[in-house]
Amino acid sequence: MKTSIATVSISGTLEEKIEAIAAAGFSGIEIFEQDFIADARSPREVGARIRDAGLELMLFQPFRDFEGLPGPLRARAFGRAERKFDLMQELGCDLVLVCSSVHPEALGGIDRAAQDFAELGERAAKRGLRVGYEALAWGRHVNDHRDAWEVVRRADHPSVGLILDSFHTLARRIDPDTIRRIPGDRIFFVQLADAPAIEMDLLYWSRHFRNMPGEGDLDVTGFMRAVMATGYAGPISLEIFNDQFRGGPSRTIARDGYRSLVALMDDVLRAEPEARVDLPAFPARTEVQGTAFLEFAAQGEDKTALEGLLATLGFRRTASHVSKSLALWTQGEIRIVVNAETTGHAHSAWVARGTTVCDLGLDVSSAAGTLARAQALGAESFRQPLGPGQLDIPAIRGLGGSVLHFLDRASGLADVWSVEFEAMPDGAPGDVGLLRVDHVAQTMGYDEMLSWSLFYTTLFEMRKTPMVDVIDPDGLVRSQALSTPDGRFRITLNGAETHRTLAGGFLAESFGASVQHIALATDDIFATAGALSARGFEALPIPSNYYADLAARFDLDAGLLDRMRAANILYDRDERGAFFQLYSRPFAGGMFFEILEREGAYGGYGAPNAPFRIAAQKRLMRPKGMPRG
Repeated sequence: MKTSIATVSISGTLEEKIEAIAAAGFSGIEIFEQDFIADARSPREVGARIRDAGLELMLFQPFRDFEGLPGPLRARAFGRAERKFDLMQELGCDLVLVCSSVHPEALGGIDRAAQDFAELGERAAKRGLRVGYEALAWGRHVNDHRDAWEVVRRADHPSVGLILDSFHTLARRIDPDTIRRIPGDRIFFVQLADAPAIEMDLLYWSRHFRNMPGEGDLDVTGFMRAVMATGYAGPISLEIFNDQFRGGPSRTIARDGYRSLVALMDDVLRAEPEARVDLPAFPARTEVQGTAFLEFAAQGEDKTALEGLLATLGFRRTASHVSKSLALWTQGEIRIVVNAETTGHAHSAWVARGTTVCDLGLDVSSAAGTLARAQALGAESFRQPLGPGQLDIPAIRGLGGSVLHFLDRASGLADVWSVEFEAMPDGAPGDVGLLRVDHVAQTMGYDEMLSWSLFYTTLFEMRKTPMVDVIDPDGLVRSQALSTPDGRFRITLNGAETHRTLAGGFLAESFGASVQHIALATDDIFATAGALSARGFEALPIPSNYYADLAARFDLDAGLLDRMRAANILYDRDERGAFFQLYSRPFAGGMFFEILEREGAYGGYGAPNAPFRIAAQKRLMRPKGMPRG
């Protein structure tokens, strides 16, 4: 399978783009005319540089406003085409993309356009070149791939073929299955882009909001299934116009693009086994069965403070590692490891960020299969030296330099707690009713959110919810939740755009730590709140104004409202059920715990309460501008 990406899709100079595209693993490149014009090298030098990087120059684009022009304008269009053919031969590229005309003087008519392309194809053939015709969604006369195909069909020239772009088809809500009727050998090139579902002008939507397949809401998989059903065996490329990507790191965006293409074509191959997809076999998306453990890096007084907080939350220190300074704290199905090692990954994380969640362990259906899929999608493996008797648990790098470890029962990796840890005498009081990790909230810069959403949804069997805005007194935070179908593993991604928000301040204070809050589930939040209070736990104080408003918004029993007020419990409800939540006070630069109860089939995260929770947390934290110490 030949994979490609247009240079317009990523940031940087042409040289930086070539390096990033090659490093990401692509087979080839589409050179966007503007990138070439801005470069100081000659066409021959640019072509040679691309090939020296191990890339094939697959397409030159775009050639605009060609077909249907009257009189002198038509002659001028053919003159422009000849000059572009000169350039392509110098570059060493044999295919040009001609997009449907938007010229105000262009005339309609399939036959007129077909005649123009028949002549253009004849001129191209004399030079050993080919011409691909693409229907722009906002084209003046041709804005549908079916009409573009009819132009190509009537032109009836072997050097003229069709170029398909998923955005132009799906944005106009054209049934992609209509592609199945097109002969695969008449499709010269396929470009892909996803996009969020937004009602706006097609041109503006296209130029600013395209993203990688899997990052948006368009049925790119259905589009590609239809393409592959034609017998198409040519390149599969990305053409992305996105303001966020234009300012992002080119290597990260190129890597995400490659990951999105590989995951997409894997999905297509599983749905269309007869498709001609030359893709190395790798495991399907992994089923995540829950959070196996959360590992904190902490030392000295920070470690003492963290363990004190865990004790007030009802956790007990139940085991210690046989050879390392690791303590295991447990409650229900929850395992929290406190790592005080003075070497290795956890120590590096603590030196860089202070108390932080440095490792997240996941119970998966197959640890080896998860690692194999992650590697096929370009994830970075993680290993550090093993001590005597330690299990070699597969792991990859995650957000903010953290690590994801994968445990399963079939290979015995889930037995790590009995193999590597020694149980401690159980003399501590009972727990407070916390049962499992409900979700983990990761904080990042807003420009990283699409990347990490793609990371999780291509690796694991997870669904994403629409992105929501969380109002902070000092700005806006974007939030998106991802969940396995059964809800056993949930993660929320919170994107900060300014350091003034609580999320942005946490990133700044922790130098980019990933996990900001951990949500723990109980089946009886009032019993849990009482047990927490008895253990000295200090809940985040919620003002009376919140409960007065709650009484106005919901038909709640006065007694229930009083109990919530007394325990600082927040509330939300939807048509599927109710939701109760309370929070710890902030610690370690802005981290916090959440305790929650889901009633019925409530599947949200209490988003309406976020502004009030954030305001309450900020009241307890260091005032703006006050120095640390």
